[in-house]
Amino acid sequence: MADLSRDPDFFAVLAGSYARRLGTPLVPPGRDAGWLYDAAPFAVLAHDGGADPRFVYANRAAQACFGYGREELIGLPSRLSAEAPERAERQRLLDAVTRDGFTRGYRGLRIAKDGRRFWIERAVVWQLDRDGVTVGQAATFSEWRDA
Repeated sequence: MADLSRDPDFFAVLAGSYARRLGTPLVPPGRDAGWLYDAAPFAVLAHDGGADPRFVYANRAAQACFGYGREELIGLPSRLSAEAPERAERQRLLDAVTRDGFTRGYRGLRIAKDGRRFWIERAVVWQLDRDGVTVGQAATFSEWRDA
């Protein structure tokens, strides 16, 4: 799978989709793909638009939160970020984002690689599009705490 961590074209899709959907920038002015991946103080994850979506992007903050390295997280089915009982709720969220384009203020229970359960708080989830074609979904959050 391609390494999108510092890819300027993928950054344009992430940041551009966010700005179009939410009317505000994802990153501060002058920040680029490298900053978002390496230094952003908030988590950003993205999955593709497949029937069983797989992670295609996770910045370092997201990797630390979930306890996976980039090589482990990229390609992982995104449904595995939630425990089985929580997956139906997660799917309702993703369906709403598909319908509405984005949601903000989301709170959900997630699971780390080591089995630690944690809450993500006040997350924003949005549709990713390239030239008007949906290519996946992304999420960002800066608050999380152990469950």
